[in-house]
Amino acid sequence: MQWSILTSEEQLAALLEKSFNKPQVIFKHSTRCSVSSVIKARLEAGTLPEHIDFHYLDLLAHRSLSNKIAEDLNVYHESPQVLLLQNGECVFDESHLVIRMQDILTEVV
Repeated sequence: MQWSILTSEEQLAALLEKSFNKPQVIFKHSTRCSVSSVIKARLEAGTLPEHIDFHYLDLLAHRSLSNKIAEDLNVYHESPQVLLLQNGECVFDESHLVIRMQDILTEVV
């Protein structure tokens, strides 16, 4: 899987804009959490759908950006967490061991 690394508010604004044309997924990962590592490996194990862009956020290194995402998208901060963005808003939000690629794909319009 080829992740786009998310590190700035400018990137967040750009991917929100891109979500009007192509679904965008943010995976918020804690590098100190074993559950988060399991989910990251699970997401990386399958074939990556080409019709969705995937972004990786190391929330320990970029906690303020993680907080901004929660605030701007009106979602509760969790880790690990996956957010699906379409048309400038979060349309799917899941966390912990229930994160599955199939569920993400089911939500894409």
